[in-house]
Amino acid sequence: MNDLVMYAKYNQAANKTIYDILDKLSNEDREKERGAYFKSLSGTLRHIYGGTWFFLGLFKAAANSGVPAIEGERAPEGSLSAEQWKALGAQIETIDAAFVDFTRTLKSADLALPVKWFSGDPAEVSLSFMIHQLNAHNIHHRGQISQILDELKIDNDYSTIAPAFA
Repeated sequence: MNDLVMYAKYNQAANKTIYDILDKLSNEDREKERGAYFKSLSGTLRHIYGGTWFFLGLFKAAANSGVPAIEGERAPEGSLSAEQWKALGAQIETIDAAFVDFTRTLKSADLALPVKWFSGDPAEVSLSFMIHQLNAHNIHHRGQISQILDELKIDNDYSTIAPAFA
């Protein structure tokens, strides 16, 4: 279970680093169509947030009351204003902290709890599988952001799992 906490902390730190990098860009640069599946840098980061929000909702249903209250709501669609961008940063911090807190509360038996599989086939998978799925999801989309930042020649190293996370 320490590994799950470690990955949740890594997720939290990586998302904060990405947000801080993107926060230095103009709103226009964050919202510009970049040819990515979620269009812009902002759109891809909003998808990471939305995925975590969605997964934590599934975890809450599976664990009954073991997940802290999920604050916030889905990120707005379309281009964000500078004010909405700042609000997104706070939402990301809140949801990532909830994910860390959740992993800290888990007991070994909880990992086998059934969670609804979002595609319906199979109907359920284990909570452990879904936590790993969430981590893979976020790493995948942060990689998309990294590629765009690389193309823009913007330094963006956030891939290290620090010993402090363990």
